[in-house]
Amino acid sequence: MRYGYGYFEEDHLGNIGDIKIWKRILGFIRPVWNRVFIAVLLSLIITAAELTLPYLVRWAIDNYIINNSIAPSIRLHGLMKLSAFFFAIIAVAFIANFLQVYILEYAGQSIMHDMRQRLFGHLLRLDVPFFDKNPVGKLVTRLTNDIQNMHEMFTSVIITVFNDLIILSGIMCILFVMNKGLAFLLGLNLPIIFLLTKWFSTYAREAFRKIRTSLARINSFVQEALSGIVIIQGFLREKDTFKKFSELNYKNYLKNMYQIKIFAIFVPLIEVLGSVSIAIIIWYGGNEVLKHEVTIGTLAAFISYMRLFFRPIRELSQKYSIIQSALASAERIFELLDTRPETELISGSKRLRKIEGTIEFRNVSFSYEPGKPVLENFSFSVKPGKTLAIVGATGAGKTTIVNLLERFYEPDKGQILLDSVDIKEFDLKWYREQIGLVMQDVFIIPGTIRENILLDKSISERKLLEILEISQLGAVLNKHSGGLETRIGEGGIDLSAGEKQLLALARVLVRDPKVLILDEATANVDTETELLIEEAMKATLRNRTNIVIAHRLATIRRADNIIVMESGRIVESGTHMELLEANGLYRQLQELQLSSCRYQYRVPGEI
Repeated sequence: MRYGYGYFEEDHLGNIGDIKIWKRILGFIRPVWNRVFIAVLLSLIITAAELTLPYLVRWAIDNYIINNSIAPSIRLHGLMKLSAFFFAIIAVAFIANFLQVYILEYAGQSIMHDMRQRLFGHLLRLDVPFFDKNPVGKLVTRLTNDIQNMHEMFTSVIITVFNDLIILSGIMCILFVMNKGLAFLLGLNLPIIFLLTKWFSTYAREAFRKIRTSLARINSFVQEALSGIVIIQGFLREKDTFKKFSELNYKNYLKNMYQIKIFAIFVPLIEVLGSVSIAIIIWYGGNEVLKHEVTIGTLAAFISYMRLFFRPIRELSQKYSIIQSALASAERIFELLDTRPETELISGSKRLRKIEGTIEFRNVSFSYEPGKPVLENFSFSVKPGKTLAIVGATGAGKTTIVNLLERFYEPDKGQILLDSVDIKEFDLKWYREQIGLVMQDVFIIPGTIRENILLDKSISERKLLEILEISQLGAVLNKHSGGLETRIGEGGIDLSAGEKQLLALARVLVRDPKVLILDEATANVDTETELLIEEAMKATLRNRTNIVIAHRLATIRRADNIIVMESGRIVESGTHMELLEANGLYRQLQELQLSSCRYQYRVPGEI
């Protein structure tokens, strides 16, 4: 792969060991360790309460219920005290449970907040090639579903698993103290339980991995299908698209059914094992009771402890599913966090005190895919304060120049220079602050017009009014009753195409860059704002180095130099008049555009 990271597929993930994953998870737990420690202490209280209750039952049966050697009134009084103690223990356990749930939820939400912050911040720093290779649906799954899976593990499983281990250990100790023979019978089941659990864990983990992979593919497919719904409906692809979705959905169904089969084997086996164990205890323990070797209370307590012993094992499948789902999610999250942006690795720290604005491409070659060059030995230069227009048919490589200048991609060969310095030597954030970019599709955030212009930049109100005048945006604000405080819907649905472009020009003027790139910025201008945009363009381009990619004649004619591209090479260059007189590709492109305009605006009925 060109950039060191391939498609971010679940089935391509490395086999990260569980210990490594847990170590990294602990890194997120560390900031809330004090709350987790309190939750652990509360779990000890809860466990102690659970282990005490069967022992109280034994005490009640042996000392009061069947003990005929003491008076009935004393027995009744003793049972009342035991009942009160029983309720007190339940109350303590309830309070401890409440506090534990509250503390764990608080800690879990803090961990998830921190994890989402880190993950989204990391995504914002990754290169454009990464997003080219990784569907948006899968990345959204990382940020939402995968992190939510880990939240469930933190709040619902980790402490309960700790509780279960304490309970199992405590029960074994109590049983050996109460009766070694009965405890030994229970111990015979442990190897069988261990083998069953190992078998279940091996197959369940693989099943969960396949389910998550399948689900991520469905998410990705749905995301892409809905994004391209116009094409799907316009080209009558509904049936084929539904067929592909059905195939993915059926594969996901089969993987879920495979997981269900594993659970369907494990859970009943544990139930049977628990029932058989209790039956053996009743047979053996009942025989001991008849021989007066064991009391009835001890046998009753033993059966209660046995049921308590198998409860966490029965619930293991549910908890294991949550843990494995969370660990699979953790693998993908950490894999994403370990992905480093290529440009960050090779960026320098240089900053220039003053920018002149000379741009030069020196023998640049670039390809998005190996063996398919987009640019080959490509060279040009733009002097400070001059405007270079780049024209060519679709696929000629025009937008690639923008991508390379903005350092969204790195050239395979050659250099790109700003004021005779290779742009790789510059601090990346500083460098991008010097480059203004206006594209055909203007990015609009849900918010006010003011917020969309400033994008968190801080300037005086006087300066903002000057920018509104230069960009001609002030002329169209009167249409909106709220002026600068008018709220814009998602994607800028409340603005026309021309108004969006005026807003984009105002946004660039706030940054006041020395170098300005216009990538088809006037391609979709509406007739209502066309003249305003022409005036705004003249003012915006003044005293800057400008690189303009456009088809519109009015924009191109103003350029100091025009280069004509074909298949990643410069085939012509010169001024507008020079290129028209040369009677080459530029003239052909201009004539095609003029004929298209004449056809578009011809008088109705004209042939």
